[in-house]
Amino acid sequence: MELVRQVEALLFVADEPVSSIELAQFLEVAEQEVVDAVCALEESCSDRAIQVVRIAGGYQLSSKPRYAELIGRFLRPSRNKLTRSQMEVLAVVAYQQPVTMAEVDHVRGVHSDHAMRTLLDRRLVHELGRKQAPGRPILYGTSEQFLHLFNLESLEALPPVTQLAVESGDSTA
Repeated sequence: MELVRQVEALLFVADEPVSSIELAQFLEVAEQEVVDAVCALEESCSDRAIQVVRIAGGYQLSSKPRYAELIGRFLRPSRNKLTRSQMEVLAVVAYQQPVTMAEVDHVRGVHSDHAMRTLLDRRLVHELGRKQAPGRPILYGTSEQFLHLFNLESLEALPPVTQLAVESGDSTA
């Protein structure tokens, strides 16, 4: 039971998801013991306002979705929503990474410099390196912050593009 409390304390103070491997190394126990402790912690949170979430390849404590409105009113967060153009750029990067700015512009049909800079500033996108092509353009990809914001454990959790086309009513995909 002490291991469960130690895992809870570490997840409580972590500002980003923590993997079972990292927890096991820090606590000097086997990874399976950490996984078992996380499962026990999940059970103990069943009747509480918090939960253990699996996100970006690790674990994190968060409030349960049913308290989102209450917490939102309490914190009065700033309205820094992503614009349509930023969402479009983010989608292109997420599904086609690694991708260059020229490739993003080609898919969207417009210049995406401003949207990309904003996404870089918000740490949703980051530079992955340089493409082995004339001019050596920068390659972009999504970040851990992207996974966190969209509550994804990994990029494999993104819906297939064909599913998105069907849901939006686009029959050209």
